[in-house]
Amino acid sequence: MKQNSSVWHPYTQMSEWEKFDEIVKGKGMWLYDSHGNKLLDGVASMWCNVWGHSKKELVDVIIKQSKKLQHSSLFNLTNEPAEILAKKLVKISPSMNKVFYSDNGSTAMEIAFKIALQYWKNIGKNKTAIATLENGYHGDTFGSMSVGYVPKFFSNFKNQLFHVIRTPVPVKYRIPKNYSYEEYQNYCLEKIEKLFSNNDKIAAYVMESGAQIAGGAVIFPKGFQQKISQLCKRFDVLLVLDEIATGFGRLGSQVEYQAQKSVPDIVAYGKMLTGGYITMAATLTTKKIYDAFLGSFKEMKHLFHGHTFTGNPLAASVAIENLEIYEKAKLIERIKKTSKIFEKRAHEFADLELVGDVRFKGMLMGIELVKDKEKKTPLSSKKSINKIAFEEGRKNRIYLRTLGNIVMLVPPLAISSNELNFLMDSTIKTIKGLAKIISN
Repeated sequence: MKQNSSVWHPYTQMSEWEKFDEIVKGKGMWLYDSHGNKLLDGVASMWCNVWGHSKKELVDVIIKQSKKLQHSSLFNLTNEPAEILAKKLVKISPSMNKVFYSDNGSTAMEIAFKIALQYWKNIGKNKTAIATLENGYHGDTFGSMSVGYVPKFFSNFKNQLFHVIRTPVPVKYRIPKNYSYEEYQNYCLEKIEKLFSNNDKIAAYVMESGAQIAGGAVIFPKGFQQKISQLCKRFDVLLVLDEIATGFGRLGSQVEYQAQKSVPDIVAYGKMLTGGYITMAATLTTKKIYDAFLGSFKEMKHLFHGHTFTGNPLAASVAIENLEIYEKAKLIERIKKTSKIFEKRAHEFADLELVGDVRFKGMLMGIELVKDKEKKTPLSSKKSINKIAFEEGRKNRIYLRTLGNIVMLVPPLAISSNELNFLMDSTIKTIKGLAKIISN
């Protein structure tokens, strides 16, 4: 198809699209295109938006800070917003002590891996392997792809990725035969324990905190993450948690690892850190980890990593204001109330012809589409499911993006009950419309 735009869009088969709707304005939970149509932002502009669009307090902070200092490097210098934000992040993050800033989630996780590996080198121990859960996702850079290897995303690069040891994850919908859900959880934990006991080279165990989102909204069973944390402590393995998409209220807790009763050695934040207004991420560590990087310059123990826009004062100012609004608005309490709508209405999706499973927690719902409910065969189509779901969703005034055969509902965290019900009503209509298209 002929395209007028020079933009190459992410995770998109460009030949399927003749043009893309141009969004010219955002107001509240809604996006407005150049033709005057409006769409409810059902994916929080890729899972990062907290308050909706054009939140006055955040916009005002951007304007105010831009008149004072737009950017100043953290190489040999510092700035007030970066300092204030770091203190706020440490304050809300139990056991964390230091903050290393970056630009996005992928780089925050790259930093986490480098810190974990260099930590052991700095203290003179030969631990060089990384282990992780299967099905996890940690970003699109090469280190992040290596650790968070999702075959359907990254198989083209498999030969260039470094070796990572993977252990199974308890996906309730697809438990192997002859296992109960509880038995399979125990099996997964036993695999980790056996790995740790037989391999003293494991430097770190990496996992998303609370759920795997890009892996298809896989919610961890109660106590699972806590038990992994206990195994890490027992076998002297660093626990690295990815809260880029799962923290700051997405699953119902501001700091998800606290809710999971699992204290990491390293944790990464991103996406909702600035309310979804400016790109920024942060990697936090305990004092024990940080202290291992101190010494004389000749020892070369300092962290060899940095970004041009590390600690950008514009982004930091917005993040500070964002965190303050969380407190003023009592957002976490609000999320716990609004998210009950997912629980109340989940059965409406489960009853649909194409829906095999519905998974949800906090302000997250994954709706798995299947060809055959009994066989659990994933739904497929010549045209991407994402393209069809987007077009059907647009007819119903919502912006959706699927992950393969899984419809993801990841709305702005502050969405109202009425708007969330509208999103769910429209998603049901969209799935019914998709069923008609697929059957023809």
